[in-house]
Amino acid sequence: MIKRKLIAFYNNLRIRLSSSNNFLFIGFYKYFYFPKEGTLEYLLNDYSKKNKKDFIVIQIGANDGINNDPIHKFIKRDKWKGVLLEPQKEVFDKFLTKVYKKNKEITLVNAALGEEDGFRSIYKIGFSNARWATGLGTFDKEVLLSAFESGYVKFKADKDNIVIPTNIDEQIIEERVVVISPKTLLKKYEIGKIDLLQIDAEGYDYEVIKMFKIEETKPKLIVFEHLHIAKEELKECIGYLQLNGYETTAKGANSIAMLKPVNDYASFFNN
Repeated sequence: MIKRKLIAFYNNLRIRLSSSNNFLFIGFYKYFYFPKEGTLEYLLNDYSKKNKKDFIVIQIGANDGINNDPIHKFIKRDKWKGVLLEPQKEVFDKFLTKVYKKNKEITLVNAALGEEDGFRSIYKIGFSNARWATGLGTFDKEVLLSAFESGYVKFKADKDNIVIPTNIDEQIIEERVVVISPKTLLKKYEIGKIDLLQIDAEGYDYEVIKMFKIEETKPKLIVFEHLHIAKEELKECIGYLQLNGYETTAKGANSIAMLKPVNDYASFFNN
């Protein structure tokens, strides 16, 4: 109980400091943040510093904008510009808009990405709004079912002292969300280049990469979570990236692709 309260206090404090662009919060990442060499954070830290004058990001699946988010600190520290998408309305309204309320160069869009503009259903945990639960929101219901079958949901629910409902309709609920196509997104928000395409789409990541037609839009750096992508599909995704001129590597739960030439980052992709 005490541990959960401390964690909740810490998370709320981080959100308050971030949303106000507190100088101590920003200053820590500016002067005292030294990520471990060879990690995704190390790459993003260096890449952001070298390109911070006009850095453009597109994030698909921003969630609350801070927890388990590899780019939040760099958006804040280096004043990135760009568009962040999050389809879950409650998460968007309660957290994401609060975190970035003072970052006027960041546009927040309450929508999911799709082939065509319109509406679509996502599937989500129906009995909790904790970060681990909202992070499982997905177009693919099977991904969510697998999280139940693997014991992951029970493990997280037990830690929060939550009893999982026996009724399947209460375990997984459907939410109708707005869908925006890459074509509309790029045109509407006048995005002429992409320094980073950041994706966390719960198994839908490869589809997002294909929808962006990287052979045409050529994001300089692509980071996506590969945990929920089937082995053969991930192999196909990496092949597609390499075919279109990207160097690729995997770091933990993420796959990383950088448009050649990688120059200063050759050793990162050779590890």
